[in-house]
Amino acid sequence: MSRVSLEIENHIARVTLTRGDKMNALDSAMIDAIIEAGQSLIERDDVRAVVLMGEGSAFCAGLDVASFAALAQQDPAEVLMPREYGDTNRFQEVCMVWQKIPVPVIAALKGVCIGGGLQIAIGADIRIAGADTRMSVMEMKWGLVPDMGGMAILPRLLRSDVLRKLTYTNELVDAAQAEAWGLVTEISDDPEARAMALAEEIAGKSPSAIRAAKRLISYAESHAHDTSAVLLEESREQADLIGKPHQMEVVMANMQKRAPVFK
Repeated sequence: MSRVSLEIENHIARVTLTRGDKMNALDSAMIDAIIEAGQSLIERDDVRAVVLMGEGSAFCAGLDVASFAALAQQDPAEVLMPREYGDTNRFQEVCMVWQKIPVPVIAALKGVCIGGGLQIAIGADIRIAGADTRMSVMEMKWGLVPDMGGMAILPRLLRSDVLRKLTYTNELVDAAQAEAWGLVTEISDDPEARAMALAEEIAGKSPSAIRAAKRLISYAESHAHDTSAVLLEESREQADLIGKPHQMEVVMANMQKRAPVFK
């Protein structure tokens, strides 16, 4: 994975885009490397949180312009329409793979986070941005629409009028505005350090409860108009946690005023 590094320590996986000299712009090799890194984490029981960041001055400057030329040489329908990863194509999986990872994913944003870079970021559960971060739904600049999973997630984060404005205009917004609109979770002077600290906090919680919480939130979001189904799923997840080893260890640790130790 020459375009991406993956380090796992203390139950935290740190995934870094490593094309810093190109502001981590997405070429074909980086797209494949991001998918490979994300998919390698899906089945890992030892990982409790993931931090996603970019090398150098930027998180990700979107699709490498040279990739447009390569794409133009092919039949777009043949490239985009096949579902190569279940319900996604190769470009969409770059964003959606982070949703498939069963533990929380935290994106640390800095510099620019635009186009495909923004769509990768919104695949994460939480986004911590530096105050200097600039973000854009950039595709309209090139006469395109968001097509890397953005339209599966952006409507959950943004009001319809804000989403339409950003999509129609490809306006560049700063971190403060992005936070006010819901694109950013919080702003930090050091987003990578803050993301790691948050990952460490999450990694200290019950692993089974954290995974259940991510499943339940995703279920609730996708069944927002079916209250009965959400209530039933809520009860099912809770019944699977109560009295089990991780939950009992949390209770004992709280009573003994110590940090829990999960096996």
